[in-house]
Amino acid sequence: MEEEKAAVSVTVTVVAQSLIDVVNEIASVSDYRTTVKKLCSNLARRLKLLVPMFEEIRESNDLIMSEDTLGTLVSLREALSSAKDHLKFCSGGSKIYLVMEKEQVTSKLLEVSVQLEQSLSKIPFEDLDISDEVKEQVELVLSQFRRAKGRVDASDDELYQDLQSLCTKSSDVDDDYQVALQRVAKKLQLMEIPDLAQESVALHEMVALSGGGDAEEMTMVLKRIKDFVQMESDNNSEDQKVGVINSSSSNGQTSTAVSQKIPVVPDDFRCPISLEMMRDPVIVSTGQTYERTCIEKWIEAGHSTCPKTQQALTSTTLTPNYVLRSLIAQWCEANDIEPPKPPSSFRPRKVSSFSSPAEANKIEDLMWRLAYGNPEDQRSAAGEIRLLAKRNADNRVAIAEAGAIPLLVGLLATPDSRIQEHSVTALLNLSICENNKGAIVSAGAIPGIVQVLKKGSMEARENAAATLFSLSVIDENKVTIGVLGAIPPLVVLLNEGTQRGKKDAATALFNLCIYQGNKGKAIRAGVVPTLTRLLTEPGSGMVDEALAILAILSSHPEGKAIIGSLDAVPSLVEFIRTGSPRNRENAAAVLVHLSSGDNPQHLVEAQKLGLMGPLIDLAGNGTDRGKRKAAQLLERISRLAEQQKETAVQEQTKEEDEPTHSTSTTEAAAT
Repeated sequence: MEEEKAAVSVTVTVVAQSLIDVVNEIASVSDYRTTVKKLCSNLARRLKLLVPMFEEIRESNDLIMSEDTLGTLVSLREALSSAKDHLKFCSGGSKIYLVMEKEQVTSKLLEVSVQLEQSLSKIPFEDLDISDEVKEQVELVLSQFRRAKGRVDASDDELYQDLQSLCTKSSDVDDDYQVALQRVAKKLQLMEIPDLAQESVALHEMVALSGGGDAEEMTMVLKRIKDFVQMESDNNSEDQKVGVINSSSSNGQTSTAVSQKIPVVPDDFRCPISLEMMRDPVIVSTGQTYERTCIEKWIEAGHSTCPKTQQALTSTTLTPNYVLRSLIAQWCEANDIEPPKPPSSFRPRKVSSFSSPAEANKIEDLMWRLAYGNPEDQRSAAGEIRLLAKRNADNRVAIAEAGAIPLLVGLLATPDSRIQEHSVTALLNLSICENNKGAIVSAGAIPGIVQVLKKGSMEARENAAATLFSLSVIDENKVTIGVLGAIPPLVVLLNEGTQRGKKDAATALFNLCIYQGNKGKAIRAGVVPTLTRLLTEPGSGMVDEALAILAILSSHPEGKAIIGSLDAVPSLVEFIRTGSPRNRENAAAVLVHLSSGDNPQHLVEAQKLGLMGPLIDLAGNGTDRGKRKAAQLLERISRLAEQQKETAVQEQTKEEDEPTHSTSTTEAAAT
């Protein structure tokens, strides 16, 4: 009981702190776009008022919280996370998208508000020992959510209509069209090329994240605004040149200067993301070409689609477009423009952890091959980094400092099985360094590792499982790994892997299931039948791991029910009788959970199988935890015996008190 209370206390503290962290992230979001500014600002302001309640929960050290209450707080955290994502979506995003898709964006924000209101209304203030002052503040937030239902910001109809007209009109010489272009560009503050480049990136990202909106239509609007701004910029430059010439002539001086219009860069030479002329064009799997740095940032941000076509990227391999690079260089020379400089999008960071310049040069060469090499170069470079990271702690620090982690994460998605294997194993070796664990997760490695765990070679899957175990040592990573879908493929590996693969999967599952929220995921993924099979499978070599995980999962209602239905009691009794000290205590822990509640059938079965002798021995000679579990079981057995005795006495008394009907009937007949 003390252990369970301590576990709940830790969980409550973690959940409360995570609630505070999410609200602090929301508070840091700003610069909401005009079309949704009021709605977003009000939502963020209300959520900031909840922090005092979360702080009181966090500081309540003696708080005993029911599972339902804990579930309510977890549900509220999910709603807050959803609100954070939507608020970030509306901050610094595409101005064009937020105008043209305002109805959809507003609808999602209102949905989030309803979710928050529902979660808040279920919070049991009395169970959480919330002060009256804070309770009043939370009730105020609730009333504000209820009053805000159905309210939306007044839309800028003229701006929306202007954008729609830019989609439908085809003539760029029409005066009304030009006026609308100018009005839209000014209202959206898209009058400079850098602003347009930023808008282009934001538009692609928002379309990809939302999966909605007419990407082609919005991209066309942006292109028309860009062409208009470019033309205005060129005209202003030409006017300035003419002004200089006229000024020179008015002073009686002659000038040979000739007004030349700056040539417009062809659209095919511009990166669809940045709108700037490409220096290092590369081709993605859909056949589209982008500036290398732009598409790399796109992919590193977690996107798996082509920004221009929205098609799925079947591979993250980037193929240099040498033909286009040559054409751009020729065009620049023909128009007397300085040609693009050689690509330098990736520069390995200088590190001081290597003992010699030779070692530093070697790692720099490896980074270049990872970033720009062909598949063979990348394969050999990842293999060398894998070995270097295995050798010693200094190498692990230096390799991370050189920038290897994001590059290795990017290679997890490659179709080349050997590159996958080397990359995930290199990340495993790097994760041995505590400081690298956070960097690996921050680089977005978990989805790639899970994908390798599902579809990689057996060795890659084993090392992916070991990597997840290493990363899950940090508590917050347990949550992230569970949410991102790692548990089902770990269960599959536990069921069908090699001996080493099963061990790696089991250690990862054990660590992940320490977090309460992951227990249900593992149980629903079918781990319990596999674990009970491993208990009795000859030569499985997995008894220690299986019992340890079952001891954790048996505390979950679903886990307890499934274990009880699988006839596991005989095995548990046998392990208490003949197992190792650790196996005896874990088997006893499982039996403690099975025998809790009103149904004593498992305890009765265990007694019939000869539990008492081994249990008394465990209570006297087991580990500390084993002694506690044995004492709990002995107490329950004693209580059960007393209940059975009382029941027997009551039944006997009842029989003695009942009249003998046959005798009474005979006497009555005789009379």
